[in-house]
Amino acid sequence: MYNSTLCYLENDRGEYLMLHRVKKQVDINKGKWIGIGGKFEAGESPDECLRREVREETGLTLTEFQFRGVVTFLCNDSGSDQLMYLFTATGWTGELNLDCNEGELVWVPREKVLDLPIWEGDEIFLKLLAEDAPPFLLTLDYRSGDERLVRAVLDGRSLPID
Repeated sequence: MYNSTLCYLENDRGEYLMLHRVKKQVDINKGKWIGIGGKFEAGESPDECLRREVREETGLTLTEFQFRGVVTFLCNDSGSDQLMYLFTATGWTGELNLDCNEGELVWVPREKVLDLPIWEGDEIFLKLLAEDAPPFLLTLDYRSGDERLVRAVLDGRSLPID
């Protein structure tokens, strides 16, 4: 299992900065739209990883962010189980660098994000962010070799899967 961060930067127009993962040939997220983030480096805390990843992928330096929850991804023996610290951010300095080596950065109205090709489980936590839910624990269980969500558990309660 590895640790990572994910952040949704929100501007004053109600848009999230989204990353369309289209540049890497081998990418579990290929073709998907996700927030900004990535894996911890040795010795990093969640907030240090968050700040570094946002700076590397966008050129921006976070000045105001909020912890929103922990998402555990279970991938059925694929070796890619993940513990992800989820954040939102409303403050940063610097100039947005649209030349990200992982994909295309685009400001997307919050209400349109669910219309994009996203992971099935991302829809769950994006709705929690939209509802301004208190910090949560979410487990998302994906079938190995498939993108299909087979189980979701929010704060110890199973959620229905479509």
